[in-house]
This record gives sequence, C-alpha cells and structure tokens, in this order.
Amino acid sequence: MISAGDFRNGMTFDDDGQVFQIIEFQHVKPGKGAAFVRTKIRNVITGSVVERTFNPTDKFPEAYIERKEMSYSYADGELCYFMDVETYDLMPLNRDTLGNGFRFIKEEQVVKILSYKGNVFGVDLPKSVELTITDTEPGFKGDTATNVTKPATVETGAEVRVPLFIDIGDVIRVDTETGDYLERMNKK
Repeated sequence: MISAGDFRNGMTFDDDGQVFQIIEFQHVKPGKGAAFVRTKIRNVITGSVVERTFNPTDKFPEAYIERKEMSYSYADGELCYFMDVETYDLMPLNRDTLGNGFRFIKEEQVVKILSYKGNVFGVDLPKSVELTITDTEPGFKGDTATNVTKPATVETGAEVRVPLFIDIGDVIRVDTETGDYLERMNKK
C-alpha cells in the first residue's frame, strides 16, 4: 500500500479499479486546516489527465505495470502483430491500443508493450526514431534559415512536415510523441 504522503513522480497506484500514474505532486501545508497532497495524475488505460487532491493518510494499492519488450512484426488490417523476443510467440493488438505515435514504428523495431494484470493498454515508444524520406517535393540547397516546411512521407507511410532542404532518400529523426521533424541524420 502507498500512502498519498509518499507519492513520487512516476508512481502508479490503483484507485477503485482505475490505474493512475503520478505526473506531478505537491505537499501543501496551509496556515489553517489540515495538510493535503495536490496531484496531477494520468489514467494509464485511457490516457486522460486530471488534477486531484488527497489526504496524506489516504492509502492505495500499488499498481505494477508490466513492460515487456516485443518486436513489431507486421500489420494485417486493424491488427498489428508483435513477437515476444524471448519465446517468439506472436501477439495481435488492435491499432486503437497503440496510440498515434505508432505510425512512426518500422517492422522489426523493438518496443515495450505495457500491461496491467494481463490486459495490454499501450505501447511505450522510443522518444524519437530515424526514418527515410520516401516522397517529397525536391529540396532547395541553402534554404536553411527560414521556418518554412513542406509535407514529406516517411518509410512507414506517415506524413511529417520537414524543412525545404530535405529530399527523397534523406534519413531524418522524428519525435514519436508530436510527429515533429527533429534533425537530418545524413548530410550530403
């Protein structure tokens, strides 16, 4: 059991069947009245973020989130198949479970599958990935100072906004959370 007075960033706890992860917390001791803990917590299943206050003596069971490394094998319609890197078993997951950042993951890339009590609820993606540009308008040399961007398609089929000097065949780094272009990896 975890008491609210022992909350720390990143902890997960179970509150009436809902699993929450602490994003921020603050112990507040007002001049009058009892102390309390102000938190910003994320429901790990739905992804929604709420702010709540707790009495420091409130107790909650700790939620153990299992993180299992699996390799993305292939997609078939709405299902994506992942292979356990130890047992080679295949596990299908619905695209809705994977989140928006999954569009940047290539086949055979290793990701962490998140589950709670055997129920898979998400994928822990790398912060950024390197992808090759497969389609875009021709690049312009020397046009690096402006903030103008153009659409480009990467090898996974996702579209990214890139600077004008990026060309087909360039390898770029993309932020999986926001989908933003970060940098060009190969300099010509």
